[in-house]
Amino acid sequence: MEKMSTKSENNVPDWVSAELFIDVLKESVKGFAKIKSFRVKNGSTAGENYATIMLRVFIDVELEDGTEKSVSYMLKLPHLTDFFKKMLENNNIFESESKMYKIYVPEMEQLYRDVGIEVKFGAKSYELKGAETDYILLEDLTPRGFKNANRLEGLDKSHCESALRRLAQWHAASVVRVATKGDYPKELIVGILKEENRAMMVEMQKSMTEKFIAGCKTYKGNEEYIEQVKDLQPRVIEGMFNMGKVDPLGCNVLNHGDFWSNNMMFSYDAFGKIRDTFLVDFQMSQYGPVAKDLYYFLLSSTKLEDKLTKFDYYIKFYHENLVKNLKLLKYSKSIPTLREIHMSLFRYGFQGYLTAVGVMSIVLLEPSENANLENILNDDKGTNEFKSSITTNDRYRKHIEIVLPWLLNRGALEIN
Repeated sequence: MEKMSTKSENNVPDWVSAELFIDVLKESVKGFAKIKSFRVKNGSTAGENYATIMLRVFIDVELEDGTEKSVSYMLKLPHLTDFFKKMLENNNIFESESKMYKIYVPEMEQLYRDVGIEVKFGAKSYELKGAETDYILLEDLTPRGFKNANRLEGLDKSHCESALRRLAQWHAASVVRVATKGDYPKELIVGILKEENRAMMVEMQKSMTEKFIAGCKTYKGNEEYIEQVKDLQPRVIEGMFNMGKVDPLGCNVLNHGDFWSNNMMFSYDAFGKIRDTFLVDFQMSQYGPVAKDLYYFLLSSTKLEDKLTKFDYYIKFYHENLVKNLKLLKYSKSIPTLREIHMSLFRYGFQGYLTAVGVMSIVLLEPSENANLENILNDDKGTNEFKSSITTNDRYRKHIEIVLPWLLNRGALEIN
């Protein structure tokens, strides 16, 4: 190998080496002969990836015919701080995501293949023999023209429709999978909402609640809902656990679980029209009420002017595509009606509140070196200013000041 190993970032572990990728290159590069150069750089900028380290691996290879080719991969690794190690003890998101790529994503794609339709939900995954920590290794979608949309501006109608079209395909396949293969395993039904996590979640909630209530007091028109928001706080964790249960009355799907704008990538044609949409980050997937993904996406990632005015339209658009795909997949049971989707949204309206005060605040936060999960969830007083800014910055304020009254009027601030 020539011009070997350049690790230009401080967070690249020593074990990430060229030799580790030889089997991957044999699998993914036709005519691979040898590695010419190997470099690793950060795969995301500050404030764009909260729970993991993302690295982009660049490799120049020589082919059997003597020509050279450049390839790249995305390598996701765990943070090695005590905080993250503790979180991974009961919530190994790497193990969960690895199973999604190895088992469930291929199952979903095969269901469409069986009816003569080729569907790809995301990037191809690979195995690294000899890795010394948990990891996820994926093809780099950037050379194929895929990129994220601007999360701060929010997604416009064409991007939302493309995302919902893909989500409906995913959900439909997950419903058919249950009908043909049986229930998902327990870990995909419970997700992170395990009893052994309850105490940790309660502690995290205390820190976040204090900052949110302080911010809430400054919102225009807060007198309409602030007392109800305060009354909610002791029951938030219980409400989260209730949201995590399978709905015995309504539509259940394998929720992506973290369906916001940075977890989807778009490719475009020469005229700027969206050509394809891929999903990324399957680490929080959970089987349960369809309302979870719908609230999570539509409140966190849409443009401010569309967030509420197009909400019902987007639900109808999603439902039309869900029905279309269930029929394509020859689903033999009762197909959910639009009214049943809306009933799920009302029954699980608390998910709207959780989204608005949780992921929506993160999506709308300016990029910052401080923007990571540890700083958001821990009690370090040194991060108080940063944590306060999450709920008081002007961008979030514009969104939350219209969303909270809307949730109040829908009864979403009530926990049964």
